[in-house]
Amino acid sequence: MDKIIVEGGRLLNGTVRVNGAKNSAVALLPAAILADSTVTIDGLPDISDVNTLTMILEDIGAKIKRDSNQKVHIDPSSIVSIPIPNGKVKKLRASYYFMGAMLGKFKRAAIGLPGGCYLGPRPIDQHIKGFEALGAKVTNEKGAIYLQADELKGARIYLDVVSVGATINIMLAAVLAKGKTTIENAAKEPEIIDVATLLTNMGAKIKGVGTDIIRIEGVEKLHGCTHTIIPDRIEAGTYAILAAAQGDNVVIDNVIPEHLESLLAKLREMGVNIQQRDEQLVITRSPSLKSVDIKTLVYPGFPTDLQQPFTTLLTRAEGTSIVTDTIYTARLKHIDELRRMNAKVKVEGGSAIVTGPSQLQGARVKASDLRAGAALVIAGLMANGITEITGIEHIERGYENITDKLRSLGASIRREQMTETELEKFNSK
Repeated sequence: MDKIIVEGGRLLNGTVRVNGAKNSAVALLPAAILADSTVTIDGLPDISDVNTLTMILEDIGAKIKRDSNQKVHIDPSSIVSIPIPNGKVKKLRASYYFMGAMLGKFKRAAIGLPGGCYLGPRPIDQHIKGFEALGAKVTNEKGAIYLQADELKGARIYLDVVSVGATINIMLAAVLAKGKTTIENAAKEPEIIDVATLLTNMGAKIKGVGTDIIRIEGVEKLHGCTHTIIPDRIEAGTYAILAAAQGDNVVIDNVIPEHLESLLAKLREMGVNIQQRDEQLVITRSPSLKSVDIKTLVYPGFPTDLQQPFTTLLTRAEGTSIVTDTIYTARLKHIDELRRMNAKVKVEGGSAIVTGPSQLQGARVKASDLRAGAALVIAGLMANGITEITGIEHIERGYENITDKLRSLGASIRREQMTETELEKFNSK
């Protein structure tokens, strides 16, 4: 296992390019199962979640051809409905999209319970509610979900909570169902629109995506197509936060600014200098920043995936800020690590209270999940001295070549292999 070592205090400048959206990619790949011929997806990020999903596709019979790391051709014609084992499934949360895709294509599926970052309880009850409404029998046996249907019939489905995963999963199952399906209280994230665009290009009939009511008219079959993934708004937001914290003149390329309006509004409220271009953000140095409060909400509200990196930025701001995550209330494990680095931050109830400005100091810290890892990388860049970050397998789930990209901006950052003693300490925690 490796660790990341950061020598902080350097101002960053230059251009960094954003990759395709992780949260789209992890749904687009399972969606390819639904076609009867080759699906080509361009712009895939070279991250571990994508690699794991590709291997699962190969395990069930898909023929995969890569033109490059980012362009993949998926021939689903040889896929068979076999149980998908726990090993790879447990590596990421989004493996649950195989439930909707396999159910839609074969009317049956057996999938191990999904894994991924632990962010508190993350039930899949709304997914199951949707599958059952479409006519599937769903059982949980020995840690796996079994789905079976004689046929799938369109239904009216109201989601009790707004859920990106449930919205996409029901959509995957419904596009080949008989009749019309309506998903009410649907999530509106850009990644859902991206998946619906792929499905529409494959021949699906979907209306209302991007609103809270999605209407689907089932079709008999779907065909292959070529699809280019949207830019990753969370990666773009992470680099925008990083630039606000430690940048001098940073250009973030391949961005859809409209997908980041809630973040950009908060950055401007803090006093960050931001220029928007068609597909770029330019962030210049701000001598001082003001405290702000943030509360995460479903899209288009402030994204939970940027809460942890933003909390790190708030240590630079003058005054007291309150951070509340209404999506994942347990998503505060990075706070203890920031405190190791001299941050004045504490947890009260479901909120983090940040008092600044405080000069962060290098320390040995551990990433507990994907976005906590990004928060600690930003903290390391801001800190005086050396920061060592372990648990970087979490970071690699969502950020392609993050050390190379940051070095291109002038950061002093590198990967090193952990020693046997460090591995023993890491594994004992």
